Amino acid sequence: MADTWTIDELKALTSEVTSATIKYRGKDLVIQFCELTEAQDPKTTIPSDELSEEDTSAAYQKMGYDKVKAMIAKADEMQPDSASNIDKAWDELPSTIRYQISTKVLGGETVDF
Repeated sequence: MADTWTIDELKALTSEVTSATIKYRGKDLVIQFCELTEAQDPKTTIPSDELSEEDTSAAYQKMGYDKVKAMIAKADEMQPDSASNIDKAWDELPSTIRYQISTKVLGGETVDF
């Protein structure tokens, strides 16, 4: 049964910091993040059906980025000695690295741009 999660293992994820390394332009970027509980998840509003497709897409992108930043901030708070502060510099980072960070934090595979 090693391939089956227990409830205790899943609950533990919200108190464990995960570190990951992302390759970006030939260099490594080390990040840390932590899963959120429902109470810690950033509060969001579902975009209105009346928005344009572009505005709807932008709203969902912001929702995803807010979640990623919250997961990074939580880990940085839990382990300040290895804090990256990426969440604080988010808007100043290149969009390609923000995409890679988001993909990694949310469980996807990243590629070096």
